[in-house]
Amino acid sequence: MERLWGLLQRAQRLSPGPSQTIYKRVEGTQQGPLEEEEEDREEGTEPPAHFFPMELRGPEPLGSRPARQNPRLWAAAGRRATPYLVLTALLIFTGAFLLGYVVFRGSCQACGDDVMVVSEDMNHELSPDSHQGTLYWSDLQAMFLRHLGEGRLEDTIRQTSLRERVAGSAGMAALVQDLRAVLLSQKLDHVWMDTHYVGLQFPDPAHPNALHWVDAAGKHGEQLPLEDPDVYCPYSATGNATGELVYAHYGRPEDLQDLRARGVEPKGRLLLVRLGVINFAQKVASAQDFGAQGVLIYPDPADFSQGPHKLSLSSHRAVYGHVHLGTGDPYTPGFPSFNQTQFPPVQSSGLPSIPAQPISADTASLLLRKLEGPVAPQEWQGHLPVSPYRLGPGPGLHLGVNNRRASTPISNIFGCIEGRSEPDHYVVIGAQRDAWGPGAARSAVGTAILLELVRTFSSMVSNGFRPRRSLLFISWDGGDFGSVGSMEWLEGYLSVLHLKAVVYVSLDNAVLGDDKFHAKTSPLLISLIENILKQVDSPNRSGQTLFEQVVFNNHSWEAEVIRPLPMDSSAYSFTAFAGVPAVEFSFMEDGPMYPFLHTKDDTYENLHRVLRGRLPAVAQTVAQLAGQLLIRLSHDHLLPLDFGRYGDVVLRHIGSLNEFSGDLKARGLTLQWVYSARGDYIRAAEKLRKEIYSSEESDERLTRMYNVRIMRVMRREESRGRTLGLPTGGNRRNRRGWQRGGRTGLGARPSQEKPTASESRG
Repeated sequence: MERLWGLLQRAQRLSPGPSQTIYKRVEGTQQGPLEEEEEDREEGTEPPAHFFPMELRGPEPLGSRPARQNPRLWAAAGRRATPYLVLTALLIFTGAFLLGYVVFRGSCQACGDDVMVVSEDMNHELSPDSHQGTLYWSDLQAMFLRHLGEGRLEDTIRQTSLRERVAGSAGMAALVQDLRAVLLSQKLDHVWMDTHYVGLQFPDPAHPNALHWVDAAGKHGEQLPLEDPDVYCPYSATGNATGELVYAHYGRPEDLQDLRARGVEPKGRLLLVRLGVINFAQKVASAQDFGAQGVLIYPDPADFSQGPHKLSLSSHRAVYGHVHLGTGDPYTPGFPSFNQTQFPPVQSSGLPSIPAQPISADTASLLLRKLEGPVAPQEWQGHLPVSPYRLGPGPGLHLGVNNRRASTPISNIFGCIEGRSEPDHYVVIGAQRDAWGPGAARSAVGTAILLELVRTFSSMVSNGFRPRRSLLFISWDGGDFGSVGSMEWLEGYLSVLHLKAVVYVSLDNAVLGDDKFHAKTSPLLISLIENILKQVDSPNRSGQTLFEQVVFNNHSWEAEVIRPLPMDSSAYSFTAFAGVPAVEFSFMEDGPMYPFLHTKDDTYENLHRVLRGRLPAVAQTVAQLAGQLLIRLSHDHLLPLDFGRYGDVVLRHIGSLNEFSGDLKARGLTLQWVYSARGDYIRAAEKLRKEIYSSEESDERLTRMYNVRIMRVMRREESRGRTLGLPTGGNRRNRRGWQRGGRTGLGARPSQEKPTASESRG
């Protein structure tokens, strides 16, 4: 160092004054070469304050300037000093780097696994429009509960159930305008509607469906009463079916196998099956697979609540249900039904080829009395005044189904609160609006909760809340025909939703009782649901949270609460078709199901009686669950989705497949590839978790990147040529000539290849 200092002093003595390199404008040109000049300045002289467009020019020849002394000595001194300066800088940099690494590594190890769950008190926002400053989770929770009103829910359920809400009806058109006006009155950023022209089936008043006895010669005999002539099975095959009658329990494949094993052949016959266990479409599909000619579906009293204080379905009531094994408009599979656009003449493979008709318990009693043959197994016996139930066959029957198809406009209604940091990521919540009959439990409760959540979040926005991600509230039409409204919207905007929808929350069938609570959901949401259950009070056990209620009789809360998504739910379409995690909450009766669903008796009064006056409290509990879930999903910096849980899910499925290992080996197959895939997934999830642990939460770019990766956990790898990453606006047209547009990007209709019917219908 002394040698270096001596060299520097020597160089200073050799130089008479400071030398600076400045840049000087070259007159007469704006983009010519830059001229570099060496100017000798007196001590303390300031360099020029303003710099002009310049270019660098090489040094002037030696001797061209008079103020230079011993340049070779100066250059020699600089060459000798350079290595020492470089070494000194490297030592300082290396020491600082090692110190910083040790400090950062220690802080990261201290984070632990809790980094994956966003801390309730660290999760906050700074709203530029709010005078309240930081909003913590506890603040948002208190704000939400303060604005949520129980009284409004009860009144909205009552008023909605009194209105005509059949899809395509004049009453529905009036309700659409009323709900749109309600959304426009709230503090929402955008409100709009989407209209689809879909193929729906309705009874033909001029040619009602009919059921007759048939004699041995094939002539029609006495007509059997269809006590609810306007109750029917949408999407049933039309026409006539004649055959002997056979009793087939619930119409499951195992029931029909058992029937055949007992010497009663279902092929070529009409099947009498009970309501329950599986849906209408699955019953008809199973009957068709076994060669049956048609299906009659009735409600057996054994499948409903019994007792002097329990309400039960009237014996002359039939139950409504569609028989399309799928969702959406079955006459435009894979295509969104916009603007009455013409499509190729294809139909969903889920449409049945045999007729089906609901009948009442009274009519079923008349049929069962005529059956002969073996006595039905004990578990097949019901509670109709027929003893015992027999399998048949019985006398011949003729079923005539004359439903008519009509192109019907249906309208979905949307309201959006735009997010402040990730406005193109949507947390979606929806409820079915239409209903066959009063539909109090079927859709009035969900509609009321949806409107109350809109009002509550609108009030929160007025008080300073602004979510990170956009909240999208949707009222669906056509739900009673197989989630037609939601599926058509998904088909139309799949390219956007596939990448932008975070989670879908369904409010359908939310209150069917108050004894048990079920969450039909995707594995990604299970941990978040557990957290929310611990913060919501039980509606019928004072002093307990909902989590404490569900674990009271079963310590495994997942076994008590978590259920798979049913195919007839709008949430199923989001998960199976679009790859979006979804959840549907339901309070149920302990025991038999709510008896009035899909009947003319599904009124506000009956639902109120079944819940013994607790309908408002239970509905508010669902609103609290859904609302707090929305806050976490739309407000947390890091999406609270447990992407590591799929490793456990796959392992459980592998365990169920092990019983077939012998059959697999006989075919030269093995489960090893499943184990390998699970291992790859676990390693990828762990790698992502570590990356998140070591990242900075305040880095918005990194946070968004990690959220996108978490969102794509459930996304299927599409190979159908869909356009990915399309902009959310613009005025392009796809190959079917639809106009792109829309306020939030979900009004766009992206082009997509036509999928097969099985792909588009789950």
